[in-house]
Amino acid sequence: MSKTTRNKRQPLYSETDRDNIRWFWHSYLKKHSGWLLVVLGMILAQGFVYQQFLSMTENGLRVIFEAGAMRELVMVCIVVFFLFAVRGLMSFLVPLVTVRIANQAIFEMRRDLIGHLMSLDLAYFERTKSGDIIHKLVTQTQLLGTFVGLATAGAVRDAVTVLIVSGYLIWKNPILFGTAVVVLPFIIWVMNFVSDRVKRVQGEAETALGDYMNGIEETVNGMRTVKIASQEEVEAGRLMQGTGSIRDLMSRVQITQALVMPSIDLSSAFVYVLVIGGGGYMVLSPAFDVDGAGIITFLLGMVMVFDPARLLAQFFGSLQSNLVLLDRIRSLYYETPSITDTSGAVSEFDTGADIALRDVSFAYSEDQPLFDGLNMTFKGGRVSAIVGATGSGKTTILSLLSRLYDVTGGQIDFGGQAIYGLKVSALRGSFSVVAQDIVIFNNSIWENIRYVNPDASDEEVWQAAENAEIADLIRRRGDAPVGPKGAQLSGGQKQRIAIARAFLRDAPILLLDEATSALDQATEERIRAALDRLTKGKTTIVVAHRLSSVADADQIFVLEAGQLVEQGKHEALLDNNGLYAQLYRAQKKGYDER
Repeated sequence: MSKTTRNKRQPLYSETDRDNIRWFWHSYLKKHSGWLLVVLGMILAQGFVYQQFLSMTENGLRVIFEAGAMRELVMVCIVVFFLFAVRGLMSFLVPLVTVRIANQAIFEMRRDLIGHLMSLDLAYFERTKSGDIIHKLVTQTQLLGTFVGLATAGAVRDAVTVLIVSGYLIWKNPILFGTAVVVLPFIIWVMNFVSDRVKRVQGEAETALGDYMNGIEETVNGMRTVKIASQEEVEAGRLMQGTGSIRDLMSRVQITQALVMPSIDLSSAFVYVLVIGGGGYMVLSPAFDVDGAGIITFLLGMVMVFDPARLLAQFFGSLQSNLVLLDRIRSLYYETPSITDTSGAVSEFDTGADIALRDVSFAYSEDQPLFDGLNMTFKGGRVSAIVGATGSGKTTILSLLSRLYDVTGGQIDFGGQAIYGLKVSALRGSFSVVAQDIVIFNNSIWENIRYVNPDASDEEVWQAAENAEIADLIRRRGDAPVGPKGAQLSGGQKQRIAIARAFLRDAPILLLDEATSALDQATEERIRAALDRLTKGKTTIVVAHRLSSVADADQIFVLEAGQLVEQGKHEALLDNNGLYAQLYRAQKKGYDER
């Protein structure tokens, strides 16, 4: 951002701010308008109490100064006590109602945000830092809820108090009140200055907080590497740098906001001097019908105006910060899913038919194309394998088949039926996947297996665990959680959980992405029979680095840099003495040397 842009005064409420406020009102608050009217009524009652208090105070002072009856003074005291009892009750009920409304609004907002988040494409999550998402869903929404529930109700109460008490003072002495408000333009200028600076710095602070949370997450997730490499000091320094940036930014926000109070205090002092001097002159001058009780009451009324005015000024400073939060939260809705059901998409299709890629083109970014005119056919009910060097596009093909990404050219069809004509949920429901990047939750192994089919019976879960050779581990660990991301499990144990999930889901199409890469040879041989049972009668597509594990495949596709360079059975490919044969012999030699 250029210096000129930074120094340029922004409008107090931009069109974006107004649009965000309207969105929040119509989406989450308007439905509670009945209760909000009740709250407004209670706030008006509080303002009316202050006005009546001033009136009763003036009457009480006149009783004292003009030697009235004791009975009148007692009645004044009783009425004043009753008025403040009513105000105290309203002060309890107003936040009680507004907090409940705000909490419900934030609950609904989080519900909608989560629902929208789940609809977004995988590409969004791969380009967005998880700390930014967590910051929106947790911290920013909670701060916004607190502001809406307590700060806004308090601001309305303060505004009503200022209006009602000011109206009463104008009625009592318009000349004196007109003299008192000469400082109003200065206060408005201070608020504009503070609001502009707060809004700008708050945006920078929110970005810094998001980066800071991402840094913490990266450090915690990579703690094994940090410890092994003895980089604790480096990581601590990196996090402390972020901590310092947040400290400096928040200090700028708070110092700017702190300018409001002394400005209003000085303005108040100036006003009180004018009221005392001007009011004293009115009392002493026979030209005005003003007495001491009236001036004391007027001064008390000015205190009642300026105290809530101070709080109101603070509110408008906080409002700018929360408008930034609201804009950051709503920005999640600007992300829209591109992978959706097309018009006329169907749920039924032949899951046992051939799966074909026809002249498929795809690129993760425009300047780095991966596939250009790729043609492959996976036979229904057969085992097909995809092999090749790292980065050749093996896993990407599985992502395209399940529409985690869409092709940029050509098409994919199932038995001649285009993939775009199938509902996404039905398409993905036809796959069981065992991937190399296994998601393990901090729960028991049993619950981790059951995750893919919550309605499965205990017998079905046990059978899946037995087939994946992990039932004994379940018996030993029981219901013990496996740690964040399965930290207490080995790579092979995690992979067997993934295999057990595939058994439990029992979908007609099986995708195995390096399914046995973390298993030792002895364990792989033990579950090979189980995998054979799992793949029997299903269309199976295997991505493998260990070529010996796909020697029995019905068809092997060999990729290099996104191009299909060979295809055929294991023996035929060896006879061709091409890339597959070179890779196979190199791996075999490596295993023999071990």
